[in-house]
Amino acid sequence: MPPLPSLLGTCRAPAQPSGDTAPDDPRGSDDPRGSDDPRGFDAALGDAELQAARAALARGRWQPVRSLLAHTGDEWDRRGHRITVLAQEPYTEARVREWLLAEPGSADATALLALTQVHRALTGREEPDRARAACHAAATLAPADPTPWLGLLLLARALGPEPELWRAFAELRLRHPEHHHGHHLIVAALAERPAAARPESHEAYDLAEHAAAQAPADSPLAVLPVVAHTERHRHLAATGLAPADPAAAGHWGGRRARRALRAAFDWWLEWEHDDHPRRHLDLNHLAFAMSAAGRPAEAAALFHRIGPHATREPWCHLGGDPRTAFHEARARALGLPNSDIRPDPLAPPAPTVFE
Repeated sequence: MPPLPSLLGTCRAPAQPSGDTAPDDPRGSDDPRGSDDPRGFDAALGDAELQAARAALARGRWQPVRSLLAHTGDEWDRRGHRITVLAQEPYTEARVREWLLAEPGSADATALLALTQVHRALTGREEPDRARAACHAAATLAPADPTPWLGLLLLARALGPEPELWRAFAELRLRHPEHHHGHHLIVAALAERPAAARPESHEAYDLAEHAAAQAPADSPLAVLPVVAHTERHRHLAATGLAPADPAAAGHWGGRRARRALRAAFDWWLEWEHDDHPRRHLDLNHLAFAMSAAGRPAEAAALFHRIGPHATREPWCHLGGDPRTAFHEARARALGLPNSDIRPDPLAPPAPTVFE
């Protein structure tokens, strides 16, 4: 495979002072920022148990996090989601080191520490090699857990080298073939590769469609082809090859894109999982695509289901403030007056790390 181009997304913000409140790296793909995001995007994505444990951690109590991860067990998507969210908080590293003093060799604590170091490496506050070593140590303690490999995938997605990207993805899929976050990351990376001769032929689409076809019928990976098309347009817009607005670009007018969107929406109608930890991200991708494709009735159904759980991705792909973009699309789909569109004065949006 040819080398990956620069792995840069479009959700950026001006630089902030260094320290524990440093901005996230712009090379992420789909996750919102943490609980301190002034625009109201919460990385917890409505996970009440996670929110409670995160609040306890902020007060200096690591025991609720220990209980949370023990209770999560081998629900790998949920475990990865919870650990990556906790890893973004500035106080996590100190609290986890206290946990390890009380419970040396804890696989849960070691995995959380590793992902915390990954986050710090991606925000320039830790040496990447130290974060990689921490992930390998966590993988040794819990060989069945894909989460340390998620950390290595995040590092490779942002920093390379390309062989590590594919090795981490292979190891992650070996442990959890349907890993939601991992598939989003690899599709975002593939979307940045040059296109083939035909615009509708691209390896990001191929991988996403293959993953969706191989997954069980009720798997949220059914939405992955829509994510692939959205990520591809993100890259085209970022490189000046397409307008930022996918509707203006006609991005969803092609047969392959329409097929992916129809299949994903049909899947949602039949199989939607209210308990999947990253379901709001999928719903926002679907609503974004339906809005851009000029399908207001389907978009309205999705906006009703989303409720207050807007996510920065993919609304930041339009080049402005994602909160405003979300509310404008929602108002159009629901037929609301302009007064119901609530702009966010804090543009431009901040970048992300975890996805």
